[in-house]
Amino acid sequence: MKKYILILLATSLGLSSCSPFQVRSDYAQSASFSTYKTYKLRIDDLKINDIDKDRVLNELSKQLQSKGLQSGENPDVIINVKANHKKVTDINTTNPYGGMWGWGGGFGWGIGMNRTWTSNYNEGAIIVDMVDAKTQKLVWQGIGSGISVDRPKAKQKQIPQIMSEIMANYPPGMKK
Repeated sequence: MKKYILILLATSLGLSSCSPFQVRSDYAQSASFSTYKTYKLRIDDLKINDIDKDRVLNELSKQLQSKGLQSGENPDVIINVKANHKKVTDINTTNPYGGMWGWGGGFGWGIGMNRTWTSNYNEGAIIVDMVDAKTQKLVWQGIGSGISVDRPKAKQKQIPQIMSEIMANYPPGMKK
């Protein structure tokens, strides 16, 4: 019985940790992240609509404040947020006969026809750069991609999700 409970628990943990996003981060090892207490958002490169911009900035501010950072006019770090998207083409092929060729198997003689179709969509990414205000050097960068740009209802859920996953990597080495 214990064996089945452990298998069920491991399976549920494995499924719950799956994310539709690709998230990664990098940082300067020389940076002293514990000294950063204040931030200021810079959105010069955030070229998305106002609705999504509010979603990104609200969630980012919430995440930064949960990490102990406060917004300020004389910041320790400047947070630059960027967004972009790319057109993605998926190509799918199916074989209705599962590879059955020739006589037998109830199919008779011949081969199955493959069916191929494509789907096009836009996939978005968010980049969060953290720049030391004194040195003007990049000290941390988080990148998340996989947002369904063409589906407004999906974006409404995905933007807070991806921001949370990006910021889970800050500060480096302090994962939840």
